[in-house]
Amino acid sequence: MKTCLQNVESALPDVADGLNINFELSQVACQEGIQQLCETTAYKVIFNDLSHVLLDTLYVGSPASNRILPLLRELGPVLRVISATVHNQVRNHLITALMKASFDGFLLVLLAGGPTRAFSCHDYQIIEDDFRALRGLYLEYADGLPQELVSKASLEVKNILPLLRTDTETLIERFKQIISESYESITKSRFPMPPVPAQWNPDNPNTILRVLCYRNDEAATKFLKKTYNLPKML
Repeated sequence: MKTCLQNVESALPDVADGLNINFELSQVACQEGIQQLCETTAYKVIFNDLSHVLLDTLYVGSPASNRILPLLRELGPVLRVISATVHNQVRNHLITALMKASFDGFLLVLLAGGPTRAFSCHDYQIIEDDFRALRGLYLEYADGLPQELVSKASLEVKNILPLLRTDTETLIERFKQIISESYESITKSRFPMPPVPAQWNPDNPNTILRVLCYRNDEAATKFLKKTYNLPKML
């Protein structure tokens, strides 16, 4: 009997360690599940529920006539519902995911928005002001997200926006230079089609090419036609 009790006592630390490991793994799995749920919900809201005021409308025709206000009007109530109903330990995760999804959608409009959109250098200020308003929404709703968090999430868009005010000739020369440095043998009139990057980058040739594809001027059109036999906009 004494030996049996000693065996049980000696086994208890191992059992406890095993339980601790299992609980730690469960906690990590729960956190990952919450994050995935937040991201899935956020992208559904932005790219499905609000697509009519983002993908289908924003800057269609001309930036001046279809600005970001309709999107902000519909995002505001969504943020208020989340603030009022979602547990505070999950709330910021969900709103952060919503913010990132809306920033991704904003860039998608600028760089892959289809043939109904075109931008000139003069549109830069409108687009910058609209993005500032979108950022402000996440800073000002209810408690608001931390400034540092919003700034970090905004970085990709902020890095791309200066391309929109860069003149066409400079963009073309930058594109040619980057392509020439990236590929060994190319001809002056034909360049390889650069692959789509994992993240938009102002020094990435595909990103620059997309800005040119949506540039509303004759120089960009001629370059695209001559180099890739592309239509004016993708």
